[in-house]
Amino acid sequence: MKPRSYQEELNFIEKLGDFSYRIKLGFVPNMNVEGLFYVNQHLEHLMFEELQHHCSCNGIGGFLPGVKQIGNVAALPGIVGKSIGLPDIHSGYGFAIVTDKQSLINSSLNNDFSGNIAAFDVTNPMAVVSPGGVGFDINCGVRLIRTNLDERDVNPMKETLAQSLYDHIPVGVGSRGIIPMNARDLDEALEMGMDWSLREGYAWAEDKEHCEEFGRMLQADSNKISLRAKKRGLPQLGTLGAGNHYAEIQVVDEIYDQFAAQSMGINYKGQICVMVHSGSRGLGHQVATDALLSMEKAMIRDGISVNDRQLACARITSEEGQNYLKGMAAAANYAWVNRSSMTFLARQAFAKCFHTTPDDLDMHVVYDVSHNIAKIEEHIVDGKLKTLLVHRKGSTRAFPPHHPLIPVDYQLTGQPVLIGGTMGTCSYVMTGTSQGMLETYGTTCHGAGRALSRAKARRCLSYQEVLDKLNASGISIRVASPKLVMEEAPESYKDVTDVVETCHLAGISRKCFKLRPIAVIKG
Repeated sequence: MKPRSYQEELNFIEKLGDFSYRIKLGFVPNMNVEGLFYVNQHLEHLMFEELQHHCSCNGIGGFLPGVKQIGNVAALPGIVGKSIGLPDIHSGYGFAIVTDKQSLINSSLNNDFSGNIAAFDVTNPMAVVSPGGVGFDINCGVRLIRTNLDERDVNPMKETLAQSLYDHIPVGVGSRGIIPMNARDLDEALEMGMDWSLREGYAWAEDKEHCEEFGRMLQADSNKISLRAKKRGLPQLGTLGAGNHYAEIQVVDEIYDQFAAQSMGINYKGQICVMVHSGSRGLGHQVATDALLSMEKAMIRDGISVNDRQLACARITSEEGQNYLKGMAAAANYAWVNRSSMTFLARQAFAKCFHTTPDDLDMHVVYDVSHNIAKIEEHIVDGKLKTLLVHRKGSTRAFPPHHPLIPVDYQLTGQPVLIGGTMGTCSYVMTGTSQGMLETYGTTCHGAGRALSRAKARRCLSYQEVLDKLNASGISIRVASPKLVMEEAPESYKDVTDVVETCHLAGISRKCFKLRPIAVIKG
């Protein structure tokens, strides 16, 4: 079939409002539902520029545009509602042909597509679960820790504090944790999640209350985690990792919703917080890799066809589907234990610098969110309450006020949503809304979303120029790998403020307060 021209492609995309577009059936083959994506005027230009470039190459090679990937997700068996793209959506590599298992893994590893939500009816025997709809870094997420310190308290010793944080939290590829753990401990952590951290003294009781799923997915089964995955995860507990993961010392810069901010313990501009962004490390990656291999066989056996082999999947009710969900839950638990361990280390770093205790510094967890996960939830679809398996990849749960699954502290405000910025740029905290619950399965954006590939960032940006800009902005930086300075520079990403404003104005989440970094720790 002859590839469609750009103008022909546009016939399948309809503007619904100032911040949303509909993707009609037929945009890609076999679509079961329509697509929906949220953008403002600037992000809209980036989305359509991707599609135009794709059409100019006749759809051969390079990046697969975000709108095409939304369409491909809409073609998965058992999907309901719409395939949804958020403002931080970005394209990933879409290989035209995958000829063997290793190619499938390599192409999926290179697939940076994120900012997508898809829900599947668990009562439909044809419905599937897809590791590609979760991501390789299972339960990659963000945690925010408040303090009672003011920027004036920290500025005189900012470099000392940054170094202390860098010394306490192991960073970088292959970094090894300092949390003592043997094979039995690992199995317990995989099944218990933050309950293990609490038992071992690495978490406070109230930390668990301020964590998505209360820090533990009950269906986790450590027996579904391969020995290779456990071997990768055993030495990495309490480590930050590399890539876009970070620990930042941040300052409250603006407060938009005073009542909601105060419910989170944020009382004034200039208050110091710590944000930690990390996931399940090598263990999560191996769980996803193992699942891809088993699902490749299951797809052949069950006659499942997908538009993009990076969306390899299995029936939810199949042995492969159930094994993945139990293994994914265990990897998610590992990620929560990992962030809890780094919270413990961050508390120690602050206590050492200020010669006091973490409790006296009021270092309480505001909230901990996941943005790479699949969970069973109840949602209204076409006016009916349905039990769904909701895939969130590069997107954040954002439940509204009075939802039973959010903490008592936040019942009147809605769930806190942590939106991490890029190195040297601001981050945001938002809250969930009732409109988001209806339109996006209670989901909003997760961050900025890449604008440049890592390779292009290294080619186009100068290491020293990026460091000079950070220094001029008053930001201390500690980084284990120099190439990350270019890869993670603000120029490599979309403007997080654009992304947040789009979600706020579209009504799917609400701005609460803004944070700016004064020190960044990266792998």
